[in-house]
Amino acid sequence: MQPTSATQRDARTSATSDAPSKASDTASRVSFRRRAGATLGAVSMAASAAALLAACALPKHLDTDAPPPDPFNPAATQLLDNTDWQLSGWKVKGGASREVPNGASGEPITLVLSTQSGQRRASGFSGCNRYTGAYMLKDGKLGFGPLAGTRMACATPGGKIEGAYLDALAHIEHSGVDMRKPQQLQLILDNGDTLVFARRGQ
Repeated sequence: MQPTSATQRDARTSATSDAPSKASDTASRVSFRRRAGATLGAVSMAASAAALLAACALPKHLDTDAPPPDPFNPAATQLLDNTDWQLSGWKVKGGASREVPNGASGEPITLVLSTQSGQRRASGFSGCNRYTGAYMLKDGKLGFGPLAGTRMACATPGGKIEGAYLDALAHIEHSGVDMRKPQQLQLILDNGDTLVFARRGQ
């Protein structure tokens, strides 16, 4: 066996001492990569959370911001079944208003649309007498069949408007309904007059 030279011993010593250093450097690099990856993951999660919060904080549009529905939309007329109305205004063609008096006992002129009997039936108070008959919802318009009523004579203001009111129900050209409060029904006659009803029992 040949003796080991000092140079060979130094090389071995150097190699042995360098091994832990290289392992330490490798471990440091791995640890750094792991920390960097964890940091990037945390940043990504924070960004996602911030985006989610921003989306949740978007302003919400209230129903009051929406444009009012078209009361003369034919589909709106189908909402008239089982509703109760009171005549609140009568606009004459040209813009003037006609007086809408109550009956002698203070009862207003009313219009009730009901399907309780299995058929569409209209009834109400016409200023002096009570009336009843069939009603139809066709082609987006409210219409009435022949109306029957009691035959009491009244010299009151309500009695004087009764004939005109019952005649108006037979000459409806267009009808419109707005179910947003305050709910309103409009009947436009073929002579240009408009009867305005307010919903009762809201």
